[in-house]
Amino acid sequence: MKKLTIEPAAPPAASEPCNGDLSAQFHRALSVLAGKWKGDILWQLVERKRRFGELRQAIPGVTQHMLTTQLRDLEANGLVKRTVYPEVPPRVEYEMTPSAKALKPVFDELYRWAQEHGFPTSAQGAAQPKSEPSGDGGVPETPPRKADQR
Repeated sequence: MKKLTIEPAAPPAASEPCNGDLSAQFHRALSVLAGKWKGDILWQLVERKRRFGELRQAIPGVTQHMLTTQLRDLEANGLVKRTVYPEVPPRVEYEMTPSAKALKPVFDELYRWAQEHGFPTSAQGAAQPKSEPSGDGGVPETPPRKADQR
């Protein structure tokens, strides 16, 4: 009868973390980035510094409280830098830190992946929500445009 035992594998090299460490690092990275609005916030800050009001306008659906909470969390994790200018009224700007700027290739790849695998932008034919008939013959109302939109 043959001996059917499995020999223990050699321990990992000192420079290679074990699988448990990789998993823990991956989960830590995801927890820093996880949140309904964090990706949107970072995406808005990729190009330039923004003030709180600019961020709030650029991210539809986010409440003031949630934006504040998510910005504080990103700041605590070293991804966003908050600068307060001693003016009246006070001016506060948010920008990405160098470690957050290192995520730009990840964002670019996510965008490319979404385009390649069937997550087009609305300009490319994403499903638009159906509007309710307006009562004037079934033609949906078009929301009024702002003066600077053409």
